[in-house]
Amino acid sequence: MAENERRAIEALLARHGFHFSKSRGQNFLIDRAIPRAIAEASGADEGCGVLEIGPGVGALSHELCRRAGKVVAVELDAALLPILGETMADHGNFELLSGDVLRVDLPALVRERFAGLTPIVCANLPYNITTPVLTKLIEAQCFTRLTVLIQREVAQRICAAPGSAAYGAFSVFMQYHTAPELCFEVAPESFIPRPKVTSAVLRAEVRKAPPVRVDDEAFFFRVVYAAFALRRKTLVNSLMTAFGALGKEKLTDLVVSCGLDANVRGERLGLADFARLAVALQGAR
Repeated sequence: MAENERRAIEALLARHGFHFSKSRGQNFLIDRAIPRAIAEASGADEGCGVLEIGPGVGALSHELCRRAGKVVAVELDAALLPILGETMADHGNFELLSGDVLRVDLPALVRERFAGLTPIVCANLPYNITTPVLTKLIEAQCFTRLTVLIQREVAQRICAAPGSAAYGAFSVFMQYHTAPELCFEVAPESFIPRPKVTSAVLRAEVRKAPPVRVDDEAFFFRVVYAAFALRRKTLVNSLMTAFGALGKEKLTDLVVSCGLDANVRGERLGLADFARLAVALQGAR
């Protein structure tokens, strides 16, 4: 099945004179079962408006249009526009926008195109823009769920628990704003061109409220990023990069006052620990 689909896609691309762009991280799915499974995992239905990013030749777009009330796809590569015009011609609930999603006014897009629909995201994201795109989608504060096909290592990092090697500042960011889960993995042979790494589908329900109380979100994340600034060092040494004016002795006292070991590393702290630490640091400034 995948081999037949690969040949069909290659013929389609050749007919349009399309060439893959390595710099844009283009990898198109050739196993029809995968887009179907991703669309199912997204929970898209007639009440949903789906934002898709980088639709490629429309494999996932097709499955989303079968389920959702409306699908709006943003594609950066102008060479794919006529191809999508052909592959998606039969779907009246599909709209294609040419542009860079990182420059799109997402709240305006949702207001103008998804009126009366629940806005969600479902996409096969290019590996090279995964973190900035996920950050932008969350900061837009207008989507209820994100379902994305990304590099497995990144999905594992997003879902990682405190104390694990994969856990980092982006893990904290994603877990503060969403409830992420790794749905299933996708092998390299499911794509053309074949990537060098395994991929995974991540579904992240956007939280209506953070799991911990934070009075100053910007300061909270300043603390989080400082805690991981020197990953191999202790939390106190790492915090010195952003709060050095307090002095190492004072920082040590503040860390201990939060119920943490003086020599703990930032990677051991959970959301609640970071919330307490942020309060202590803000009060000491």
